[in-house]
Amino acid sequence: MTSSAFPKLSEPLGLFGGTFDPVHFGHLRLAEESIAHLGLGGVRWIPAGQPPHRGVPQVTAQQRLEMVRLAMANNARFSLDPSEVEAEAPSYTVHTLERLRRELGPQQSLVLLVGADAFAGLATWHRWRDIFALAHVAVSHRPGFPVEISSLPHELASEFTDRRRADVSGLKASPAGGIVTFAMTQLAISATQIRKLLANELSARYLLPDSVLDYIQTHSLYRNS
Repeated sequence: MTSSAFPKLSEPLGLFGGTFDPVHFGHLRLAEESIAHLGLGGVRWIPAGQPPHRGVPQVTAQQRLEMVRLAMANNARFSLDPSEVEAEAPSYTVHTLERLRRELGPQQSLVLLVGADAFAGLATWHRWRDIFALAHVAVSHRPGFPVEISSLPHELASEFTDRRRADVSGLKASPAGGIVTFAMTQLAISATQIRKLLANELSARYLLPDSVLDYIQTHSLYRNS
């Protein structure tokens, strides 16, 4: 298939992967703010089916997928990709990016969204260098606490120096290869914190959407017994 056969979006497409165990307002704010900061046409959420970098989640992949579906239901700029959940193999980012390249074509600008902590561990990811041939990488960080090169492993620090772009307009000019950073509103919310609250039958209200919390309660998720 020629590149002209692929329908190219006019703006870069953000890609937001994760376990989302469960999805919460911190995830939603990162996705929402990335659109404004990076000039994205939208964000495609890609829940992991079998995350290779952590233990087996307490709830099923289908339940995590459904919670993301509920959380993003009223935002037209968000879309949901169930492919990793539906696949039987472990969820490696580079494989997902290769699939999206086949689906969207070589000219579509793709922007992988990651937090600063996740980015610091990028060099441990499967075929991590190949990611830059498939997408840009956008790193979110706390206001006033930019990504410090000195805190990165040597190999990753070198890539960061070579690929960093000060102007996000470069995300639209090319399909892949750059690194940009952006500050996002800091919300002290974590999935670990939410799971602990729920396991102890404490309130997690206002940490995640009501629709997701209702789903968790209806299906008795994250309980100790």
